[in-house]
Amino acid sequence: MSPFRLTRILPEDATAAALRADVRHGLTTAPKSLPPKWFYDAYGSELFERITELPEYYPTRAEREILADRAGEIAAALPARTLVELGSGSSEKTRYLIDALADLHTYVPVDVSESALRQAGQALTAERPALDVHALIADFTSGLTLPDTPGPRLLAFLGGTIGNLLPAERAAFLGGVRALLSPGDALLLGTDLVKDEGVLVRAYDDAAGVTAEFNKNVLSVVNRELGADFDPDAFEHVALWDPGAEWIEMRLRSRAAQSVKVPALDLAVDFAAGEELRTEVSAKFREERVAAELSTAGLHLTRWWTDREGRFALSLSVAR
Repeated sequence: MSPFRLTRILPEDATAAALRADVRHGLTTAPKSLPPKWFYDAYGSELFERITELPEYYPTRAEREILADRAGEIAAALPARTLVELGSGSSEKTRYLIDALADLHTYVPVDVSESALRQAGQALTAERPALDVHALIADFTSGLTLPDTPGPRLLAFLGGTIGNLLPAERAAFLGGVRALLSPGDALLLGTDLVKDEGVLVRAYDDAAGVTAEFNKNVLSVVNRELGADFDPDAFEHVALWDPGAEWIEMRLRSRAAQSVKVPALDLAVDFAAGEELRTEVSAKFREERVAAELSTAGLHLTRWWTDREGRFALSLSVAR
C-alpha cells in the first residue's frame, strides 16, 4: 500500500489569528462583512452537507453530473500523473477524476482541515493501494508550495468556490495558481453560471431555512471563539441577486438597533435597525468572462463542459 503522507504548511495558530484579524477588520469597516470561510466549523460543515441535498440547491448535483459524464474526456484532454485539489474536503467528487486518470501517480489534496484530510486520505489509500496521497494542511489563498511530484499536473478547484472571491481576489488567486503550474499543466475549474434570478435566489434561501441557519452559524463561531455576544435570532437571513456584479450576496440584517461586544478583541460594535452584515458573495459566470480572467492569468481555456441543463460548468485551461 502506498503511504499516506500529511504535511502541515499552515501554522498551528494561523486559523485563530486569521479569525481575529478578519472579525476586527470586517466589523469596523463600512459596510460590515465577514468572510464566508468562517461558516465552516463542524456544525457549519454539517449544515452545508444538508444544503447540498436540498431541492433548491443545484450546484453540487450539477457538478457531480459533469464529472460522472465527462471524467473520461477530462482525463483524455490532460492525462495527468499528479492531481492537486484545492479545498479538497472529503474528496468525494474527486474520485471520478482519480478513477479516470489511468496514469495517475500522486494525489495532493489541500485543505485547512486536518481531520478532513486524514479521513479522506486514509480512505483513498485503502481503496487505491497504488495511489500516492500527499495531503497538505494549507490555506491556498495565502501562498502555497507544492511537493515535487511527476507531471503533467492537473490542479482542480471545484464546487464553484472561486465565486466567493471578489474580482481582485480572483485575479490574485488565478495568478497564484498559474505560478504553481509548469507549461502544459492545467487547471480544472468549477464555475456556477448566470441564470434566472429566481433559481439563484432560491438556491441561497431555501424553504426549509437550512441556508438561513448556515448563514447565522458564522455568528455562533465568533461567539465561541472570541467570546462575542451575538444573538443569532436578532438577525434575519437575506439573499439577493446583484445583476450588475452578477453575484448572489448573503447578508445578515439586524432586526433592531443593538450593540455587540467581542471581548477577545476589546471591541464593541453597534448595528442600526436594518443594517446588514455581508457574509458571502457568490459570483456567477459566463464562458467569455471565465476565458478572459484565465487568459489574464496566463491560462488558455481549451475545454468547456456543462451539465445537461446548462447550470454549471467545468473548464480546462492550460498553462502557457
